[in-house]
Amino acid sequence: QVQLVESGGGLVQAGGSLRLSCAASGRTLSNYAVGWFRQTPGKEREFVTGISRSGGTTYYSDSVKGRFTCSRENAKNTVYLQMNGLKPEDTASYYCAAANTYYTGQIYYTTSEYIYWGQGTQVTVSS
Repeated sequence: QVQLVESGGGLVQAGGSLRLSCAASGRTLSNYAVGWFRQTPGKEREFVTGISRSGGTTYYSDSVKGRFTCSRENAKNTVYLQMNGLKPEDTASYYCAAANTYYTGQIYYTTSEYIYWGQGTQVTVSS
């Protein structure tokens, strides 16, 4: 099993930046594609970005493209989400998730494709 722990959330003013971390334990994260999702009360969990096992492929939702950057350091078993130009509509709980895959370049986009989930970290952007 893989245990995922997110950190780095907090309160920031609009236009500010945060960097979220997703630290894995239990198994090496390099065997997993990783995704970031976010959720607000009463809404479904929304795909934000995904990164392949190798880190060579990333994909972003239109709502964050150009502002967020996902990266990974497999040697540290950690994936990062750098969030710049934050907007009030980015306020949500952010979750990282891992999907076991043979393919080093594969990204997954839906919650059902991910096996392991972290507990989430809250990001609040004030206007």
